[in-house]
This record gives sequence, structure tokens and C-alpha cells, in this order.
Amino acid sequence: MTHSSPYEGLAVPFPVPPAPGEMIEIAPGVLWLRLPLPFRLNHVNIYLIHDGDGWAVIDAGIADAVSRQAWEALMAGPLAGQKLTRLFVTHFHPDHIGLAGWLVERFDIPLLCSQTTYLMARNIALDPLSLDAQFYRDFYLRHGMDRDVVDLVVTQGHSYLRMVESLPPAFRRHVAGDVLHIGSRMFEVLGGEGHAPEQLMLYCRDERLLLAADQVIARITPNVSVSALDPDGDPLGLYIRTLRTLGADIDPETLVLPGHELPFVGLGTRGEQIVDHHAERCALIAAACAIKPCSVADLVPVLFTRPLDPHQWSFAFSEAHAHVNYMIHRGDLACVVDAGTVRFTSTSVR
Repeated sequence: MTHSSPYEGLAVPFPVPPAPGEMIEIAPGVLWLRLPLPFRLNHVNIYLIHDGDGWAVIDAGIADAVSRQAWEALMAGPLAGQKLTRLFVTHFHPDHIGLAGWLVERFDIPLLCSQTTYLMARNIALDPLSLDAQFYRDFYLRHGMDRDVVDLVVTQGHSYLRMVESLPPAFRRHVAGDVLHIGSRMFEVLGGEGHAPEQLMLYCRDERLLLAADQVIARITPNVSVSALDPDGDPLGLYIRTLRTLGADIDPETLVLPGHELPFVGLGTRGEQIVDHHAERCALIAAACAIKPCSVADLVPVLFTRPLDPHQWSFAFSEAHAHVNYMIHRGDLACVVDAGTVRFTSTSVR
């Protein structure tokens, strides 16, 4: 979706993000900092919430030397003499859980997350070579990806998934509907789907604060991907359902603290912008599939016109697949198999 401003319709009370090694207090006892990422999306937001005699940490950053050094510098600088009390991880993606095992061991704190988050990250950490399995290669080939691109995606494209430290052998499970007390605040634990299974968010209704993880982001749309483990799933349908639930339940004046980009006010507006964006993507797919049957790989350049590196190609392919499955579930596309390759046609022209 194109807007006259990347934040059109939203209030952005903190337009300048914290510099490396610095923190911004965005509410009494709530600190915002950023850790670098080695990708096009070059940062992840980390939040600290005052928690009795220390600070609860929301998300950990990716497992690399740069992030470890950033944490050490913070604890020797702005947080010198301060205690970390616990780590709450919102979802299993490496930029959020990658350093969780290191932080838990380094600062002797418990890990809090959903069961799905823990098990998915632990599975990848225990069996990283599985990401290059023939199963994944066959999945990509079946949906039209060239063999040379498959080789890049399952090696370089999947490499970021391995940027996760070994997790502790135990964790504290949280589920949607829980109440979590951090310091003097009471947070409702909310569930989100589509971007990551059983992603958790924290909502302080009294103070209108929502730690939204990657469910809603101000300037960009979170990646919504089909996994080879659930090839017929409908993550985009689940994602849109979560957006609408949040829009109906969250006070419109709530300050949204996302996992990336800037905090903002205007959750309902941003949710509708994202829904409209995905509707436009579906329209592009319908038009392409009305001309000729298209594989998922055929549809990647329809949705993503700029050059893509292997990391981006993996995300783009899986997101195109999410739109296709959403349209299949709605009856907008039909599936045909030609010489072992799965393609899709628009039902409006059948």
C-alpha cells in the first residue's frame, strides 16, 4: 500500500529511535533500546520494564557477537549496577529468541514464553542441519522454485534460523488469557497468530500500553509465511483474524510498542491499512493467475519487484505462498498439478 507518509493516520510520539548503546524511557519505568541485526531490517526493539528490584526484559536479540557485546555494554553503561529479573520472549524467531539462552545463563534469570515458542526454537537449535533436508528441497521444487535457487535458500536463506543459542532445559510457560504482574503493572497476555505460531503480546489496559511484538508494526508489514511443516495452512487468514480481534479489544489511544520500527498510537488504523495491503496483494495474484496458471515461485516477482538475496527470497516465497493458501481457503484460486509442479488458477475464469 502506498501512503503519502509512511506513518499516515498514526501518531508517532517518539520519532527518533534510541542510538546504539542508549535507551529511551517511553513510559514511567518502561525503557526502549535497539539491538542491531545483520539484515535489511537492521534492528530489533527490546523493552525493559521496571520489576521490583530490577528490570524485566522483553525479547533478547539475535545470537551473534555484536548483540552479545551490545548487551555487555548496556550492563556496564546505562544499566550498570542494575539487575535483570526475567526474560519474556514473544516468539521463536531468532531476532527475538536468539540470545535468550545466553541471557538466561549470563544473568541467572528465568525464561518466560509460550510452549510453541520454546519447542520450535529448541528443535532448531538441537537439529540445525534439518533445515537443509531433502524434505524442504522437495517442497520448494514442487512449488516451482529453480534448483539453483533452492540450493541458495536452504543454505544461505535458512542460515539465520541457526542464529539461536541453546535454550535452558526448563522455562515458564505462558498462554493467552494469563495475567502477568511485572512490578506494579498488570499485563494481560494476548495471543497472536500468522507471523509466528502462538506469539505472545502484553497489554497493560490501565495504562494503555501494548507490547505488540511483530504482530503490528507501523511502517512495514510483518512477514506472514507458509511453512513446509504445514504446507496447506492459512497463516494469513489467522493473521488477519488476530488483527481484527486486537482492533476490537484494544483502546484506540493505546501506545503500541512493536518489535521493529517506531512506537505508535493508532492500532485500529494500522490494522486496517495492513488488511488493505494484503487485499491488494491478493488482487495482484488473482490477475496473474487469470492470465495463466502460476506456481508460487512464479508469483514472487508479481509481489516483490526488487532484486532479492537468498534470505529475502525465502521470506518472499513463503509470503507469496501464504497469500495463495488464503485465496485457496476462500475459494478464489484452484490448484492444478502439471508434471509434478503445483500451479494455481483463478476461479473467476474457470
